Amino acid sequence: MPWYNGDYPPSYKNQPNELREKAVEIANALLLDGAEEGIAIATGLKQARELLKNHKEKTNKRENHGK
Repeated sequence: MPWYNGDYPPSYKNQPNELREKAVEIANALLLDGAEEGIAIATGLKQARELLKNHKEKTNKRENHGK
């Protein structure tokens, strides 16, 4: 079941908006590819955390490089 407009899996409800939106995007893509719902939920959250962490690290490096 794809998730949209505030209808999130319970494990996503207390996540920051940016993380939750990316996790939903990833999980929905996995569902379209035939993944099971539980796998899609867990993988979406894990990959979203990794992507946002990497993005923040790159941003911090760029900001610190200019100083």
